[in-house]
Amino acid sequence: MLITLAGPIGSGKTVLTQILAQELNAEPLFEPVDDNPVIDDFYRGNALAEQRRAAGEADAHNPFAFVLQIYLLNRRFAQIKWARTSGRNCILDRSIYEDRVFMRMNFERGNVTVVEWETYESLFHNMMEELAGMPYRKAPDLMVLIKVSYPTMMRHIVKRGRPFEQLDADPELEDYYRDLLRHYDLWQREYDASPLLVIDGDRLDFEGNAQDRAAVLDAVRSRL
Repeated sequence: MLITLAGPIGSGKTVLTQILAQELNAEPLFEPVDDNPVIDDFYRGNALAEQRRAAGEADAHNPFAFVLQIYLLNRRFAQIKWARTSGRNCILDRSIYEDRVFMRMNFERGNVTVVEWETYESLFHNMMEELAGMPYRKAPDLMVLIKVSYPTMMRHIVKRGRPFEQLDADPELEDYYRDLLRHYDLWQREYDASPLLVIDGDRLDFEGNAQDRAAVLDAVRSRL
């Protein structure tokens, strides 16, 4: 069994991954954050790029955006390969299938150059072709998308307290986060790699409410 989760920052993917892994006797595979050597530079680079754009500079991309996306793409490629060939039940709290959400948004916001976007696109599609030719699972058994509104997203971000994600550190992040929610709406309409289950993260408190957790587990088991 292979389940992949999707959702914006602060949607509750890590919590739900832990719940599903425990209830379904599966191996959880988490997104690299604490050991990510680029993430802090990326957020600082976003703030710098916004300042340069406000000053009217023509080339105001984030010099760390492309590096971050290639780093994450490589890690997600390695994770999905391992999950598909390990012979174990696996739950991924983010996967290669949604990686383009962030790169597309960075390109549209001017954080990466045209050459960087085209390089990423070529590499991404080569990786997806490689996955399609692998034995065993051809796609996830189920993709679980956690949909949240901006207030829920921010409540979770504040609660977990990562300094580089806080609006106090960079007020420009509000626009970035709202843009991210819009891009996930687009990704939801386009996703077709596997069955998709959408969870209402505003209404269902699967972390703190036992009934809500049971409802989510029932929905996942039903779709599986």
